This record gives sequence, C-alpha cells and structure tokens, in this order.
Amino acid sequence: MKRLIWAAVAGAGLACGAAVAADTGGKKPFQPEDLFALQAASDPQISPDGQQIAYVRLANDIMTDKPRRTIWILDVASGAQKPMDGADGEGSPRWSPDGRRLAYVAPGPEGSPELHVRWLASGESDLVADLANAPGDVAWSPDGKQLAFTARVSVSASTLGEPPKKPDGAKWADPIKVITQVHYRQDEAGYLKSGFTHVFVVSADGGAPRQLTFGDYDDHEPVFTPDGRSLIFVSEREQGWELDPENSGLFRLTVADGTITPLPHRYGPDRSPAISPDGRFVAYTHYDDRHRGYEDARLHLMDLATGQDRSLTDAFDRSVEDPRWNGDGHSLFVQFADHGVSKVGRVTLGGEVSVVASGLGGAELDRPYNGGSYSVSRSGLVAFTLGGPEIPHDVGLVRAGTAPRRLTDLNADLFAARTLAKVEPLSVVSSYDKRPIDAWIMTPPGFEPGRKYPMILEIHGGPFAAYGPSFASQLQLYAAAGYVVVYANPRGSTSYGDEFANLINDNYPSQDYDDLMSVVDAAIAGGSVDPDNLFVVGGSGGGLLTSWIVGKTHRFRAAVAQKPVIDWASEVLTVDAYMTMARDWFGKMPWEDPQFYWRRSPISLVGNVTTPTMLMVGEEDHRTPPSEAEQFFDALQLRKVPTAMVRVPGASHESLADRPSQQAEEVSAILAWFGRYRTGGGAS
Repeated sequence: MKRLIWAAVAGAGLACGAAVAADTGGKKPFQPEDLFALQAASDPQISPDGQQIAYVRLANDIMTDKPRRTIWILDVASGAQKPMDGADGEGSPRWSPDGRRLAYVAPGPEGSPELHVRWLASGESDLVADLANAPGDVAWSPDGKQLAFTARVSVSASTLGEPPKKPDGAKWADPIKVITQVHYRQDEAGYLKSGFTHVFVVSADGGAPRQLTFGDYDDHEPVFTPDGRSLIFVSEREQGWELDPENSGLFRLTVADGTITPLPHRYGPDRSPAISPDGRFVAYTHYDDRHRGYEDARLHLMDLATGQDRSLTDAFDRSVEDPRWNGDGHSLFVQFADHGVSKVGRVTLGGEVSVVASGLGGAELDRPYNGGSYSVSRSGLVAFTLGGPEIPHDVGLVRAGTAPRRLTDLNADLFAARTLAKVEPLSVVSSYDKRPIDAWIMTPPGFEPGRKYPMILEIHGGPFAAYGPSFASQLQLYAAAGYVVVYANPRGSTSYGDEFANLINDNYPSQDYDDLMSVVDAAIAGGSVDPDNLFVVGGSGGGLLTSWIVGKTHRFRAAVAQKPVIDWASEVLTVDAYMTMARDWFGKMPWEDPQFYWRRSPISLVGNVTTPTMLMVGEEDHRTPPSEAEQFFDALQLRKVPTAMVRVPGASHESLADRPSQQAEEVSAILAWFGRYRTGGGAS
C-alpha cells in the first residue's frame, strides 16, 4: 500500500514541481529525494586557542538509508576544512587543554565503541580504550594526562526458579526474561540490559580504564577540578532514587582513592557542572522540583569550600542549560531559548544576561524545533550551530558584541538548484484570553498573492517544547506540494517563561486548542488560505492535540495524528518515564481520579469525530506506544469514520523520521491522505 501511495504522490509532486519551476527561474522546489542530500553540522568544539573547530557532520547515505556521522576539522582563519578519518560513526570530539590532541569516540572493527586520541600535528590516532558499552561525557584532566568518561556496567539479570538442563545439541526456545528494575525500557534503546552507568578514568596514552564509582546508581557528567585531584559528577543517590530520577545532586570524587562526598543539595535536578578556572566555584543548572509539568532551570553558583549557593538567573524568566566559564572567570555562557529562537547568552556573576549569539540550529532537520549546541574558547570566541528557516545548521562563530560568521555552507550546491518555501512570522492573538501567540507561515514556491491555497496546520510535540524560525524538511515538502503551512507555539510551549508554560499544568489539553484555532483564523484572514481546504497534522503532544481537535471541530477536511497520546490512563502507565509522568502531569494516579484522566483524553471525544483521521506510529515507540494509536484507529473503525494506520518498522518515538526513505514515505502517505479529501486539486 505504501509503495502505491508513494508512486501516486511522487507523480503528482513532479507535475506540481514543474509548474512551480516555471515561476521560480527554473529551480525545482524541495523534493523527497533531496532528503538524502541534506547535510548539517553538530557539536562544534572550538580549540582552546580559538584557531580550529572540530565538529560532527551529518550526511545521509542513500545506499544505507542512514545518517553518516564524521568528524571534520575546520581552520577558523582560512575556512579550510577536512575530514579527520572519515569513518562513519565518529563523534564526541573534545580538545585537550593544550589544543594539540583531540579525544573522540569511533566504532571499532567489530562495531563496538572505542575511545581514541588524535595528535593534530602528525595526524596520528591512538586507541585509548576498547569498551563493551559506548563511552559518554568524555572530559580531559587539566594536565592532559587522563580522560574521564562514563559507561554502563552490566550486572547479572534477575532469575526466578531453576530451568531444566538442556541436552547437548538441543534447540530450545530462548530462556524467559525476568524484569525487576524500575527503569527497564527507554525510547530508542528498547528494553534495557541490567546495569548502571559509572565514572571511569584512563590514561590519555592508553591503558586499562579504572572504574571510580560503583553501586546501584547512575553517575553522569564528570568534570575535573583545576588541580586534577577531584571530579565533580552528577548522580541520583537518594533512597528510592529510581522512582524519583529527577532528584539528582552533585558529588565530589577524589581520583586517587575514590572517596565520594555529596555537595549541598536542594530537591530537584542538579545538572551540567562547570568548574571555574580558579577552582573556587562550580556552576550548574537546577530547579526546585514542585511536581509540575515544567520548571525553568536556573544557573546556580556554589562555593566549593563553603557550600554556599546562589542562583544567578532568578530574574531571568527563561530556562538555561549547558553553562561554560569564560576564560577570565568573571562570567559564564549559557544556552537558552526565547520566543522559539535558541540563543547563547553571557551571564555575569551579578546575574546580568546579554545575548551573544542567536539563531542556533536545532538538533532535528525534519521539524523546526529549537535547540543546537555551542562551545567557547579561552578568549571568549563562541562556536555554535548556526541555522535559519531556509538553511540547515552550519558552523557559526561569534565574539560578544560582533556579528556572527557562517564558517560552513554545507548545502550550497543543493539549494543553488532549489526554491524553498518562504517562512514569515504570523501575528496571532488567542481568542481565549487575548494573549499573543507566536506563529509562522510558510508559503509554497511560486506563491501568488490573491490565489487561495489549501493549508496544513502542523503542531509541535512536547508539549513542553517550542518551534521557531528553523529549517524543517518535512514542512518544506508539504509546501512543495502546494500547501500553505502554519505552525505555532501555543500555551504550554517553552521559551516564553514559567507562567506561559504552566498554563497547561493539570490542564492539558485545554485552551491550547483555542490558541491553535486562532492561528488558523489568522492564516485565513491573510487572504491566501482556502477555508474549505484545511488539514492538520502533529506528532507526540501534537498528535494528541490533533486527535483532540478532530473531536472538538469539523472544520478540517482530514487529519494525521503521529505517535499520539489517546488515553492518558494507559499512557502514564506504559510510557518509558512512567516513574514521574502521572505525578508531575496530573498530581494523582489514574485509579485515584479516573474521570480527571478521561476528561483530558482524546478517546473521550471520539464519539464526535467525523474528520477522516490517519494514525502514524513507530513500531519501537516506547514513549507513546503503538497501543495508543491503535485505540483511536479501532474506535474510528467501529464508528465507520474513514481512517488508516501507518506503522513505521524499527522506528522509535524520537527516530520516526530519522531514516530518509521512511521520512519520504511518511510525507507521501500524509500528502496522499490529505489529497484524498482535498477539493479543487490545488491552488485556485
């Protein structure tokens, strides 16, 4: 069925593309096959002296149908760049303190992860550690002699009873699996093997890694103190921590003997420790956990000698992350999002915040989520992922008070022959309470004012997340098929402060529906949208809202709910984060107030649905399991409402659109579903 849909839509797309190209100087709109040509930069790591940047380049491989990740070295002065080894799977580049070496992770001959060190002058690399499990959180010691990292340590799985002895040569069924751990499955990882993540150190010249932390705990983010004698790391070590994983604290570990000392802690997650150049302070992010759906993380500063702690950003109503010290020790850099735009800011020790870089490119290419990453040299040069609405993220460079430079242009050849949809802000005021709602409108290539176009409302997930003016391949493909596309940040979205996000606390979905309908009304009022050809699609939290919308209104001709929540009572007990979702999002368990859960569940409105609605889910989704989509599909079948279900083989919640061929098929299926109910055959 998918192949037939793909052929039909591809043919329609070619016809549409030819018509558009005549109005755009012969350039084609973005095509499904262009997904394989897209490239993007991530994890840019600037050398301590600011002269080089190591970054991970993502490029889709049409033969393997997977993203290919390699490390590239970029000369800041000349812009010249070259691949390091060119081996697929390279990642996590980290400069030594003297800038002469680069630690990184790469798969070995058998595919197992290996920790390597590269000498930049000679171009030689050395295997430092061959590991059973992938290393994370790689950090250099100040003298460059050691590397700290984390890795998962397996423990024996639980057993019950004693199986009979299998005769030699017999072929029996696989043995039963006994699960007793609290956190036993995770989206993208599936069912977890028994074990815990611990801290290791190894000589930078190679050797046997030495395990420094032990026990039934998970340890993360080790960083050396400037004297190299201690590590500060993050762990959850309170009694019952597995049922309360957000209550993490900072710990000090003596490298010589493994002594662990807890640092002062307030209830809530302590994360991302960063030690000041003089070793006096540890900066980190924290919020006091009040068991709400969302909290702004603040930048904290703790005196390591006295334990005195203060927040630097209480007056800054945005959540901050990834603190890094300026080389002079008088200020820090942080990343935050504001009105859907990711930024790097500088925070003084007095708490003043100023913007250093704006427009960081997100971690995803298919949808316009904010995000990105950055690093800082000793002199305050900032390397970051620089994105935009019509270009995926490249490597950018900026110094506070100057204009940013784009150092790479990874998609120049592709986009020289393509005309992309134009992305502009859309002014919206909510009909519910007159709040301004940020929204954006995309117009198709060859757009002609005065003509009426069908429109797709695309809704972000989360719900505690945000869209922004960033590149989105999936939305570009919708626009290339002749649709106006609108997307927005309704109440509950992040990047607008604590109060706006928590308008949906214990109240989701609710007036976010009104916000989205106001977005649709504003797009129609612009004059180019056909009000009789409206369509809606969303994923995760957006899938929930799509399912909610079709139960509240009949104004859309068709809908697609991707990886939705349908029944909150089943979702909170089957989600991989079941330990905290019911507590934080509802304040009570399903059996304590089933009607409260029912009133917020799209399944409660299914009796109102007449809109043809397709469901789409990854078969390995452990965040919103396939059973959620199946409930809605089955209910619509029983009610004889037109429906279909698309299951994406091997895809998790987060990787639904990771493989280019699957993203192309997903888009083609969505467009075919909409095309089945779209009137007029196109713009009129």
